[in-house]
Amino acid sequence: MKILHTSDWHLGHTLYNYDRTEEQLAMMLQIRNIIQEEQPDAFLLCGDVYHTATPSAAIQTMFTNAIVSFHEACPTMTIIITAGNHDSGSKHEIFRTPWRILNVYMIGSVSNDEGWENEHIIKVKDKGYIIALPYQHERNMPKGIFQTLLDETTKRNTRQLPVVMMAHTTVGGADFIGHDHSNERSVGGIDCLDLHDLGDGYDYLALGHIHHAQFIQGSEHRVRYSGSPLAVSFDETYSHSISIVEIASHGKLPQVRTIDINNPHPLVTLPTDGWTDWETAQQLLKGYPDDIPAYIRLNVEVDDFLPASAQLDAAHIAENKDCRFCHINARRTLDAQKGENHIMTVAEFQAENPIDIARRYAQDQGIAFDADMEKLFNETLSEINK
Repeated sequence: MKILHTSDWHLGHTLYNYDRTEEQLAMMLQIRNIIQEEQPDAFLLCGDVYHTATPSAAIQTMFTNAIVSFHEACPTMTIIITAGNHDSGSKHEIFRTPWRILNVYMIGSVSNDEGWENEHIIKVKDKGYIIALPYQHERNMPKGIFQTLLDETTKRNTRQLPVVMMAHTTVGGADFIGHDHSNERSVGGIDCLDLHDLGDGYDYLALGHIHHAQFIQGSEHRVRYSGSPLAVSFDETYSHSISIVEIASHGKLPQVRTIDINNPHPLVTLPTDGWTDWETAQQLLKGYPDDIPAYIRLNVEVDDFLPASAQLDAAHIAENKDCRFCHINARRTLDAQKGENHIMTVAEFQAENPIDIARRYAQDQGIAFDADMEKLFNETLSEINK
């Protein structure tokens, strides 16, 4: 069985108020061309189709048109799309019945109805099985659901066809670089699961949620984040791609290769390595080629504060260029950071994990921030981020 594994499209995402429709259309066109070339048996989109739970009609139409074009590029391909934590699970399934005509499966929730397993175990012709699980908060996810579905698939898989499971979650041991509000226990309000929590019996586990494409350590190259095909923030300084996965039969190791997705408006930080002073940053922006489209962030180190006009000055420098100036990422020099009463810049505050800010506030107020309070805080943050 050959599958195309992707996730975290975040359609409708804007970058510092810049509309990204052109880039998202270019990304989906590249994926369509890959489908036409590769002719996969299954296309898996593992959550976070949209950036918000209430995407505009135009963004939903763009997505719908893309999926239809994928079907036209490979009419025999099974298309499976699960909801992520940025998506609305209920809205995800509104048109699930008419979508089936094009062999498209939209999985947005897990029900308690009799025979619920049939909604999540999808047979791909005579090629294999896909176990499709959307994101749901851990308290709403049936205990042991991964192994339950894997055991049921084993009963049905009398021909020893490949078994692929897809999920949208945080798995311990992953590299979370580029993600805001992440620590070793949680990313984006989703607590880490251990590998053993995901059950046993799959040949490949296709994951969404983490934007950096990677295998999970200790998984024998069976558990993988495909990563996002487009960068969502300037800190995602790695390549962005989709994964092509081929599995000969049940029990065989998957063969995985990646195909890069090119962004017509790449995210560029100046300087490209490290930080510089405000005067040098302005010169770097002036020297950026006028005819190269990009989003620009400036990394600036200051002893005190930036000039009040810094944002306007940078925008003025870039106004006749094809690049789009976005943001000055300012931090204080090490000497300025010393001292008991350190005042954080806006950029430093935004870079802090919410739970670290909560711990600091609790310490200032003389409140014990124990394990129970930490759990309650993470649950509250997860609800806010839905």
